[in-house]
Amino acid sequence: MAMFSDSMTLLNFSMLLLTILMSSLATTTWADFNTDAEITWGDGRAKILDAGRALDLSLDQYSGSGFQSKNEYLFGRFDMQLKLVPENSAGTVTTFFLSSQGAGHDEIDFEFLGNATGEPYTVHTNVYAQGKGNKEQQFQLWFDPTAAFHTYSIVWNQQRIIFMVDNIPIRVFNNYESIGIPFPKNQPMRVYCSLWNADDWATQGGRVKTDWTKAPFVASYRNFNINGCVSGSTCRSQSTDSFNTQAWQTQGLDANGRNRLRWVQQKHMVYNYCNDRPRFPRGFSEECKRSIF
Repeated sequence: MAMFSDSMTLLNFSMLLLTILMSSLATTTWADFNTDAEITWGDGRAKILDAGRALDLSLDQYSGSGFQSKNEYLFGRFDMQLKLVPENSAGTVTTFFLSSQGAGHDEIDFEFLGNATGEPYTVHTNVYAQGKGNKEQQFQLWFDPTAAFHTYSIVWNQQRIIFMVDNIPIRVFNNYESIGIPFPKNQPMRVYCSLWNADDWATQGGRVKTDWTKAPFVASYRNFNINGCVSGSTCRSQSTDSFNTQAWQTQGLDANGRNRLRWVQQKHMVYNYCNDRPRFPRGFSEECKRSIF
């Protein structure tokens, strides 16, 4: 009996070690900027760091910089940790988005609009389908996004698009093709990230310009995680999370997620295209009548 008990104890201990090992692999393995991304512009202003785990983009009065994923994807979950330009970031735009190419392109946007020192960043989101956008929602975060890294995520499946910050949903764009609203579902998209100057519109409608005496401006990216269907494959999932390989394909919001979304939209949303009557005097797009809140 004692031998049986010792064997069970050893088995349980072995299973515990295996669980810890798998959990560690699932949470600490990330895409490599050296192998999974490519710097596309900036003439040396973008730098891959920490053996491919991190990447800095910089902007000066001559140029910004950017990179993209090497693969295209048709649906998936895309996570990126960012630390935004600190202090006076007015006029700058830091981005993390998905996009196809060509006429009638699809696009899913996170854009971070800088501001004067002490003023909050504006998180700008938008969805394009078949070349048509005009579906902006903007938020101001409940933390300082320049003080530390935070995780920004896009979940894109056939039912919906979910924008998340530190796994908290801030926006859901549902598939309403049944009522004639285009939804991005047929065009593979790459991940794109950039840091550039847009002081003609980015900060308070262009009233606050970029202060080039503060250049170079630097935004930092790390822990790039892609869990999605690589274009040209039979939904071959390039995933670093073995426990959640398929979760994004049907991901929605449970009761807790809906409560968090409601909190963000009530407390931190600063613009919603579905409330902008001067901009849309002929009436809002039909999906506005069917949104969660």
